[in-house]
Formats: sequence, structure tokens, C-alpha cells
Amino acid sequence: MKKVWIAYILLAVGLLVAPFAVGLMGQSWVRILDFCLLYAMLALGLNIVVGYAGLLDLGYIAFYAVGAYVMAILASPHLDIHLSAWVILPLGATLACAAGVLLGAPTLRLRGDYLAIVTLGFGEIVRLFMNNLDRPVNITNGPQGINMIDGVSLAGHNLNQGMEVAGVQGGSAYAYYYLFLALTLLTIFICVRLEDSRIGRAWMAIREDELAAKAMGINTRNIKLLAFAMGASFGGVAGGLFASFQGFVSPESFSLMESVMVLCMVVLGGMGHIGGVILGAILLTLAPEVLREVINPLQRSLFGRMVVDPENLRMLLFGLALILVMLFRPEGLWPSPRRKEELHHG
Repeated sequence: MKKVWIAYILLAVGLLVAPFAVGLMGQSWVRILDFCLLYAMLALGLNIVVGYAGLLDLGYIAFYAVGAYVMAILASPHLDIHLSAWVILPLGATLACAAGVLLGAPTLRLRGDYLAIVTLGFGEIVRLFMNNLDRPVNITNGPQGINMIDGVSLAGHNLNQGMEVAGVQGGSAYAYYYLFLALTLLTIFICVRLEDSRIGRAWMAIREDELAAKAMGINTRNIKLLAFAMGASFGGVAGGLFASFQGFVSPESFSLMESVMVLCMVVLGGMGHIGGVILGAILLTLAPEVLREVINPLQRSLFGRMVVDPENLRMLLFGLALILVMLFRPEGLWPSPRRKEELHHG
């Protein structure tokens, strides 16, 4: 027990000093660290739908977009409305939740590939909707997006102004890191409580065998709708934080590839396992930046020029990693003990 507490204390200290340690490599790496936490929140929300309830959702990024655009519209000079982020975040979560119910209600009878196709279409519809809602009334500013979005304020201090700790000055990326860390820990706490709850057990029963779950008296309709609604709410909050952190949103930030990436974070890390999902989010967020820092100089030193475009190389390596994981570790890199036992029984 003592060793466990020591491990937790070391982890807490590591998380607190992480931005300043990473910042030694440059401010950009602190921003990457922020995105690791942001994607962890997003992936944990999708894990409720995919990992717990077993519902394949390829349009999850739509809820992220809803939260981001609610923040952009209500906290920017675009419509000259400047509400507090702490008012907008619950509103964005509520609207994303409503969108989740709107998506879930007509798809309750669908499973597998059919559900994936419908959710994929929903995600694309939302993106096109944001792209074209600039006429006859300009609400989303169309493909140009919305900029100059207000930052989050804590105790009257705007996080865009940075922070100072023990005489060490940090930029906005440092300040947002601690906000994202606190909200990620809150998300983890909620997910742990959900997993151990009656609702969580009902989701897992539906994932394993929906007909058997229904025969045992579980209201599969309401439970599946609740999974869509809860997952969408987390996506809406993450979207609002993304908009305030970036200060700019456009429809291009919510493409199908983003949905696929978040889904892969869940699958690669370990569906249904909170630690695995966070690991997948961190790995897939860091991978493009590590490749950019290593592969580009390597190609120039070996060939004197760029032979393979970094983006294409990233997708090739990403596809190869997916194939290898599906072949050798179908349960994910860090699976839950139950899922590992199911896939490797005997």
C-alpha cells in the first residue's frame, strides 16, 4: 500500500512539473502536451460509446465541432457576444448532448457497419453545415472560420496572458496545461465512476450481447441513448476548450480524419480501459511531432532532400502500426484485464 501511495505522489509531481520540463525543448512542445490532454478528454468521451457500449461511432468529431462553434460564436467579436467560458462550456456540453440524442434516436436498431456508416454521415453533415451557415445569415462565417475567440478566465485572470510560478514566467500554453489537466482528471474520475456503476455494467452487457441484455430486463433503448448523450457531452466540453485555446476554429478542423484518429486512439490504446485510452491519445498526438523532428532531418542528411512527404509517411506508418496491433494485440496496447482474458482465453 505504501508503494502505491509513493507511485501516486511521484506521478502527481511529474504531472505538475511536466510543462516546465518539456518547455526546455521549446514552447511548441508545451502546446503539444496540452493537445495530449485535450485528445485524452475527447478519447475518453468516445470510449463511453465505443469501449463501454460497443457502438461504433465514426462521426464523434461532430460533437467536438458543436462545442467549439458554441464557444466561437458566443465568445468572439463575430457576433460581438462575449460570454464567460464557464457559462459557454456547460451550454456547449448540453447542445452536444442534444446532438448525441439526435444521432442516437434513429440509429437504435442499427449495429456494426451500418451504424458506422450513419454516424460517419452525421459527422460530415455537421461539418458541411458549419461550412455553409454563412448565408443568408452569417452565423459560422463559413469556410473562413471564426477567430479572436476569448480565452478562459480563472479568478479574473485570462489564461491567454500566461502565468508565473516561483518567479518562472510561462506563456498561455503553461496556464492552459493546468486547466486541461484538472478537467482531464475530472473526466477520468467520472469515467471510473460510470464504469463501476449500474449504468456502466448495463453498457458492457449490451456490448457483449444486446439480445441477452434485453432479455435480462435492461432497457437497451434508453441505455444506448445515454451512452451517445454522455459521450457527446465530453466531446462538447473538449471542443469548447479547443476553441478558446486556439483562438480560431474552422470546418477544416473537424474532418473525417479527425474522427478516425480519435477512434484509433481508443482502439490502439485498449477499448474500455481508461489507462489504455489515455495512452493511445498521448501516442497518436505525439507521433506526428516526433516524426517531423526525426524523419525530416534524417531524409535531408541521407538524400539531401525530402524524398517522402512527412504527412504521407505518417499515414503509412500509422496504417502499418494499426495492422500490427490488430494482428498481434487485438485487445490494444494496454487492455483491461477482462478484455485481455476474453481475447486470449485458453
